[in-house]
This record gives sequence, structure tokens and C-alpha cells, in this order.
Amino acid sequence: MPEIRPSENSRPSDQRILARDLDWFTEWMKSAGEPVPDFGSMRSMPDLPPLLEFLDGRTVRTETDWERRKEEIRRLLCHYILGSFPDSPPQLVRSKVLEEVPERAALRQVVQLTFDTNPQASIALELLLPEGPGPFPVFMTQTNHRRHALLGLSRGYLCCVYPGADVDDQTEVFRTAYPECDWGLIPRRAWLASRVLDYLQTLDEADMEKVCIAGHSRNGKQSLVAAAFDSRIKAVVSSSSGSGGSCPFRFNNEPAFEESVEFTSRQRETAHWFHPRIRLFTGREDRLPIDIHGLFGLIAPRHCLISTALNDGVETTFSIERTHQASMKVYRFLGKPEALRIRWRYGGHEWNAETGQAYFDWFDKAFGRGSAEFPEEPIHRFEWDVWKRKADPKSFLPPSISTPDPEGTRRKILWGLGKRPPSAFSQAGSYGAENEHVARMMDRDKGSDPGDGMRRVSFSFGDYVRGHFYFKEPVGGPLPTVIWLHPYSYSTGHVGAYVEGERVYRFLARHGFGVFAFDQIGFGTRILEGRNFYRRHPSWSKLGKMVHDVQSAVDCLVDPAGKRSYNASIGERIRFPSVDARKIYCLGYSLGGMVALYAAALDERIAGVASFCGFTPLRNDTDSKPTGGIRRLWEWHALQPLLGFYDGREKEIPYDFEDLLSLIAPRPCLLVTPLHDREADREEVLGCIGEAEKHWSRLGAKENLSHLSPADYNRFEAEHHRLFLEWIGEKRGF
Repeated sequence: MPEIRPSENSRPSDQRILARDLDWFTEWMKSAGEPVPDFGSMRSMPDLPPLLEFLDGRTVRTETDWERRKEEIRRLLCHYILGSFPDSPPQLVRSKVLEEVPERAALRQVVQLTFDTNPQASIALELLLPEGPGPFPVFMTQTNHRRHALLGLSRGYLCCVYPGADVDDQTEVFRTAYPECDWGLIPRRAWLASRVLDYLQTLDEADMEKVCIAGHSRNGKQSLVAAAFDSRIKAVVSSSSGSGGSCPFRFNNEPAFEESVEFTSRQRETAHWFHPRIRLFTGREDRLPIDIHGLFGLIAPRHCLISTALNDGVETTFSIERTHQASMKVYRFLGKPEALRIRWRYGGHEWNAETGQAYFDWFDKAFGRGSAEFPEEPIHRFEWDVWKRKADPKSFLPPSISTPDPEGTRRKILWGLGKRPPSAFSQAGSYGAENEHVARMMDRDKGSDPGDGMRRVSFSFGDYVRGHFYFKEPVGGPLPTVIWLHPYSYSTGHVGAYVEGERVYRFLARHGFGVFAFDQIGFGTRILEGRNFYRRHPSWSKLGKMVHDVQSAVDCLVDPAGKRSYNASIGERIRFPSVDARKIYCLGYSLGGMVALYAAALDERIAGVASFCGFTPLRNDTDSKPTGGIRRLWEWHALQPLLGFYDGREKEIPYDFEDLLSLIAPRPCLLVTPLHDREADREEVLGCIGEAEKHWSRLGAKENLSHLSPADYNRFEAEHHRLFLEWIGEKRGF
């Protein structure tokens, strides 16, 4: 089997730079004298570091404690993520109105501000003032969001549009004036907002007790930083701010197909957003002593609204809720839980007037000017005790099996997936297929070219799951077909957002495969279906439903003409290209890699399976492990609630992954388990695979179990796509 080329420098395993070699980064490390962190001595925190706990483990108990902890959080944020600010702000030495124009019941001013830096720095900003004597509540936003300010003006706010955006960035003068500061671009723009506030507080028209700020996307990040570091800002809206904003780096990572530490710090357009030091934690995000949720702790107890779209490509609903959950503990400690909310909206990264008006509803509520309701509507919060009361107690006990025969193993695995409801065969159909405007929003055809022969057929299958079949014309004969199973990409499903290079389903289709892809329950277009799952099926599991959907996909492929269906109209059938029913494979990454193993173990129609970063053994996956333990499965992602009964007694779990692998044998199986996967215990994984190899050997098919453990971290990119292609070609001669 081919090896994956390591993407990192060669160092001891606990002191590696888990990132690509970049000339600028290497040069920065040399010039700054930056050491590689001793990751082995750093505490692993798979969940977010507790905000009400000091770095040394002491608990925050009093408001005095909290003030000291806030200072520690500021220091940690600056050291690891943001960079350093000037020790003291420059004095505003002059303000000059360059332009003043009466407009529709408002006054527009362009104002130049000059500060006593060396050399003196000047910026220009725009003010929009309502008619009347004031004072008015103050709304601040960035140049490219000027229309946001128009909404605020209509609501009676004095609006300030300041030059801290890509289209008008006037912060370079301050970078020159403070060469000792190693701040990133995002915090520097946030610091500029504070310098603008220095001027606004001199205006009689400005009510400085009612100052708010908002920004969208990267400007949402800087709005959070500005509010966190300037207590004069009393309310903030973080709108789709993504990684380094509302989403912690721990969860907006490669297994989420999101803008990871590595991606952000490598791309030319984003590498300067934060401090270069963050790049050292690629693949080691769990070792960060603080994550970006620290900003919300610093903002508390002031009003903060997190706004995100369900299918926004820059962030995931899951990571947003982890931020909210961790930050709410501070808000409750300070007696203001109502001041932190999430506002979900439909769609993607776009923004509209109703969204903006809702932001001013939030500001009005914060300032006692309105009473709009912002109810708590969690999507992913799973209350295990509530589930336990609703589920059938008979399903809690595993089957009593004394002999390790295949059928007994199968029964134990089926128990772990919960009580499956009645089901029947269904072929694919056109009714209920994904509408094209939704497919466009989800980027289903990202990278497509009308002349490249790539095609996508959309349909519904199984229990009204929306599926897509990708292939390339012309089709020369029955297609070997791959069922692609995505990772924890909550907002974007099987497409993913920040994915390096060509999507895997297009890559495989281009190389002669048919690819069956769909969003798993709770992901992509099925987020809300996931929220309501346990209310409807308390004795089943999301993981069980995921496996069921794979089996429904296989139904379509082995019987594409619907010969087993007796009551479907002819016009509703979907005609797939010719599919070779003997050559159906599962390919999965992260979550998808785990689902692929379960599906292949339980469905012999699947000819082979490839799992990338798909598992760590259950019985050794405790809360003390860097993985996060089985708690990730039964609580965080609510995939297998039954595992909650084994919290603290994991050794008693009735089955483990070697049992799954035993049911897959002797069919071809590829396992890729990187050396530096923080979501897997390497030694336990190797032990599990060693046991599996014995089983394949007893069946005379040891060559069908392939295992690679590259010196890499948890990711799935173009080289891994090629690896799968080489493996399946080697095993089946494609």
C-alpha cells in the first residue's frame, strides 16, 4: 500500500509542528525565537477550557476571583490567538468635520480623527445622526456594512461607520506606529473601534451608556474582540463570525470540514488575521489553554447575540452551541443569563434586512427600548436524563450472549444502535428530491464545469432522505459505486465548506465511479430533523438511523429499477446509470468512517469499506482521554444514548470495534489511523486492529485488511482521495 507523505516537520512525536512547511512561518519562528510547544506537558482539554476555572485548576468563586480570571483570559487570548495590543492608547489630538450634509431627517458627517502617535495617525469615519437633540444610542459597524447603519438610523441610533474592513482598512498607520505590537489584523481593527469610541464619547449627541456594535463574517470576529476588550460597548451581535469568532478552533476543524487553525493560518487571505503562534496548534487544538470562547467570558454580563444560519459554510451549529454552553456558565454566575442568546436563521452566509432589524430588536432590548423575545432554541443540546425517562427500559439491557459467534456479535451491535422501528424497502424517487435552489445554496455542484461531463441526479430514497448520485458521462458499463459518508460537517453535510481541492465525490466520479451521497441525519439540510429525532424515536439512536440510511442507499443500488416495489408510479422512479450491484463500497471520514464500519458490518451487500479516522475503541475511551471519551457519542453528538449507561465503566460495554471488524471480514477493508489523531487513542487502535488481523488471517484473507498509520493528523484531503483510489484499484482492479 502507498504511504501518505507526512505534512509536517520531523520532530519528537509530542513536539511536532503539525502543519505544512511555509517559508514565512519558518522565518517568523526563527526571527521571533519561537519554541515549539512541549505538547506532552500541556493539559489536553477536548472540550472548551472552563471559563470559571483558573489555569492552575482553582475554581472562580467570587466576583474578585472573576476579575482576576478575566485578566488571565485576556493574557492567554493575546498570547495564543490575538497578539499584543499597545500598552496605552494614543491621545486624540484633533477632530475635523470634513463634510456635513443634511439628508432625509438625518445629518451625515465625514470626520477626520488625528492621534498623537509617532508619526501622527489619521483616519476618516462617517457619522449618521437622526434629527433632534439626542442623546442617541450609538451603533458602530464597519465600512462594508454601511447599510446596516441605515437600518440603525431608521431606529433612532447615532450610527458610526468606521474604516476597519477589507474595502476600507485604515489600521495600517497604527501597525507602523506600534512596531512592538504583534497583533493580528482582526484584533487591530477591533482596537480601531475603541479609538473611534474615544471620539464618540466627546459628542453630546452620543449616549455612551448605550453603545453597541455588530459586524458580519470576519467583521463579526472583530466586533467580538472590540466588545471583549472595551467595556464601553454594552451590547454586541456576532453575525456568522465563524472560526476565531463564535466558533472555537477545537470544533471548527478538519473533521468538521471547516476553517481550521491550519487552513486559516496558511491561506494568503487569512494568515495575518491572528497571531502566527496559533498555527503551532494545528491538530493539537485540545492543548490550547484558552479558545476563542474566552471573548464571550470577557463580554459577560453585557448583552451578546450570536447569529448564525443553519447552513452557513463558515461555522457549524454544533460549535456555536458549545460556545454558548460554556459561556452561559459565566452569564449565570454574574446573574444575567438572559443577556446571552443564539438567533438561528435559515439559509447560508447571506444577510438581509429582517436579520438586521432583529439585531436592533436585540439592542433595543438591551437598552430598555424594546421587549422583543429571543427564546432559547437549542438544536444539539441533549439531556440524557430526559431521554432515559422517555425511552423503553426494555431496550437498556444488552442481549445475554455467552458465545462469540457472528450472530451473537451482530445482536450486540444492533443493541448498541437502539430499537429500530419497522421499515420496508423503497426505491429512489423524484418526489421529495432536493430542489435546485437548495442544491445551489448547499454548493452540491461546487467546482463543476458544464463541459466536463460530470452529472448529478437528485432523488429521495428510504424515509424521504434526499440523495444525490454523481457520475461522469459517457458511462461505459455498470459503474462500481461508492457511498460517501461525511464527517461532523453539521452546516454543510456531504459537501463540506473548507475542503482542500476537489470534493471527493467529484474526484471519484471523474475516475469512473458512481458516487451516492447524502446528508446524514442532523447535518446539512437535515439539521432540524436531527433536533427532533429523540422526541420521535426515543428508543432508537441517531447512529442507528445513519446506518439504516446507508442500507436504504444500498437498496436503491442493488435494485435501481424498483423491481421489488409494487405501488410506486412509473413516472416517479429515478433511472440511475447502470450500477454494478456487486461493487458497492462505503467510504467515510471521521463520523462517516465510523458509520461506514457499522454499515459494512451489518450489510453483506457492501463489497468493501474504507474508514479514515473513523474510530477509537470504546472500552478504553474514558473522559480522561484527549479524545473526550465516549461522552462525545452519547452526549455531545447524541449518537448513541445507550453508551451513557457505561459512563465511568467503559470496560463493560458489550461490544467494541474489533467486533465490527470481525463481521466485515473477509471483505476488503482499509483503515487509515494517523499518528497524531487527537480523537483516537493510538495504542488502543493498534491493539484493536491487531486482533482484527488475526480474524482475517483465520479466514485466509489477511491481505484484504489494509492499515495505514501515517505521521499525520486528522484530516481528509486530495492525497487521501488518491489513496482510496489506489487501494480500491489494488483490491478490485479498477
